[in-house]
Amino acid sequence: MRNFLDNLYRLSGGLAAGFIVLICLAVMLQVIATIIDKVVGWISGTPIGLIIPSYAEFTGFFLAAATFFGLAYTLRADAHVRVSLVVSHLNARYRRWFEIWSLTSGSVLTAYAGYYTFNLVYESYIFNDLAVGMVPLPIWIPQLSMALGMLVLLVALLDDLVAVLRGFPASYETVENDEASSVDPSSSVQG
Repeated sequence: MRNFLDNLYRLSGGLAAGFIVLICLAVMLQVIATIIDKVVGWISGTPIGLIIPSYAEFTGFFLAAATFFGLAYTLRADAHVRVSLVVSHLNARYRRWFEIWSLTSGSVLTAYAGYYTFNLVYESYIFNDLAVGMVPLPIWIPQLSMALGMLVLLVALLDDLVAVLRGFPASYETVENDEASSVDPSSSVQG
């Protein structure tokens, strides 16, 4: 089960990275099309009107997909912004209860948001909602990436909650500890 979950988080992070690459490709292709259009316009006097249809909408969809697919992976890698000002001053017992409260609250809020996101996808599918733009893409397709990203985040939060309840550290705490223990003390500057 551990391997399955870790692979799920890696897959989600890989999808996020893939969507970032798609954003870069779309922007690059649009820039190239604009340059070609300008050069042809200078030479012939009439631009040919090269564009990528619905380029802005698609890059927005890719950004949403990258964001939501990246949530679980960044949680597991301790890359989310966490304010540990209060937690760092708690003893181990209170810190554990605070982590349980935080993970439970996060799980409940993520489940709530995920439920409504899946509901939004379903309604968009039923009503055949289309994206605004030159390409009439069914809007449930990009919305599905948001819903799936929320689902994977919920699984990651519950995974950490179960670990903390069983007395183990959360994934983001083990990453913190691994990074702290890998610091080479000889490389520090003495002053």
